[in-house]
Amino acid sequence: MDEETRYEAVSSRDARFDGEFFFAVVTTGIYCRPSCPAVTPKRANVRFYPTAAAAQGNGFRACRRCRPDAVPGSAEWNVRADVVGRAMRMIGDGVVDREGVPGLACRLGYSPRQVQRQLNAELGAGPVALARAQRSHTARVLLQTTGLPVTEIAFAAGFASVRQFNDTIRQIYARTPSSLRTEAGTGLGAGAREGRRAGIPLRLAHRGPYAARQVFDLLGTATVARVEEISGPSGRRTYRRTLRLPYGAGIVAVDEASPGPWLEARIQLTDLRDLTTAVQRLRRLLDLDADPYAVDEALGAHPRLAPLVAARPGLRSPGTADPEEFAVRTLVGRARAEELVERYGKVLDVPCGGLTHVFPEPGVLAGAVEEPALVALTAALADGDVRLDAGADRDEAERALLRLPGMDPRTAALIRMRALGDPDVDPDAARGAGTTQSWRPWRSYAVRHLELDAALTPSSQ
Repeated sequence: MDEETRYEAVSSRDARFDGEFFFAVVTTGIYCRPSCPAVTPKRANVRFYPTAAAAQGNGFRACRRCRPDAVPGSAEWNVRADVVGRAMRMIGDGVVDREGVPGLACRLGYSPRQVQRQLNAELGAGPVALARAQRSHTARVLLQTTGLPVTEIAFAAGFASVRQFNDTIRQIYARTPSSLRTEAGTGLGAGAREGRRAGIPLRLAHRGPYAARQVFDLLGTATVARVEEISGPSGRRTYRRTLRLPYGAGIVAVDEASPGPWLEARIQLTDLRDLTTAVQRLRRLLDLDADPYAVDEALGAHPRLAPLVAARPGLRSPGTADPEEFAVRTLVGRARAEELVERYGKVLDVPCGGLTHVFPEPGVLAGAVEEPALVALTAALADGDVRLDAGADRDEAERALLRLPGMDPRTAALIRMRALGDPDVDPDAARGAGTTQSWRPWRSYAVRHLELDAALTPSSQ
């Protein structure tokens, strides 16, 4: 998009571009999302930025009305497999907060200076600024949804000191943490802060239509007992699962029904420092950062897919909340996965309903199971010979999987599709190379349409 096209999107308050870019107004010193309901500023006063961090770095404060830090993430990071795309996925997963820029650079295979230069050149902000913007958003969520002391929130959000936390909040939101907490009109009042045991309440934003029923159907047909459960009637279901996180365990719950362009969720954590990571993993599981407009427009142009796309606007290609877990489950199947959980999974300190365990770590399984293929996979995951983290190189990961004994191309492709969140994978490529190539770069979504159509066909005859 050129700047004139972006300004047209701002003038029409087009929510399709929320999170894809941000605009700032030089006369007010405020930056917004494209769909901000405020009066459209004059073109001469508008500046455009690819990220919220870039706008903040140029001295602009977040709009109080449209809350630009709460938009869906850019769908570009799902598609791109280059260094910048991989870096953005890892920053979202909290790598910079946990390991610093050197840790991020090491995972990418570049020097810190090279990573800094590439991110600055393309996004207008380096890894520290991008992580800082994310920490600020986490802090705002905790301030407005929990009754935690400000000092606890500062460190839970990843800030090195309370002073740094206070200064950053003032700079980005033009308010003190206490005034941000008591601000009216956020949609999360005192009632949302009660009962922390029920979890931190969140609204997980998405752009465009969201085919929630199909996503929850898929999750419901593959739940692994003790780790996952789904309850309630269709249309009002709740999906719940445990998470293994960097600092501890977590339990997440997501509701199928929603009154707006978001999904209602609750997250319970043993360590609040895991909030950002838990949110990002939940977003990848539910494919909340996808661009359904781009996907539906591209696939709807193909005669074979056009009626399927029209019937299911906003169909998503779900990922996973734990890539290593998904790889194991895909290899051994649901029944065996449940046996592994019961025998080797870590028991929660406080079970919650049917959720009692966290899926066993690869290192635990590698030293305990006997199946050659499972031993090879879990050992490779534990040793780092196969990397499935948020910033993994997808091509290299698939090649590494295929080198393992007992790993066939279709299983490796399924792992790439969901564990690595690749939007352009067809596990059954033999269906016709010419056809699948024309579905690029959204073959994963085309596969979901075809799977659902095949599942419905017998019942309609």
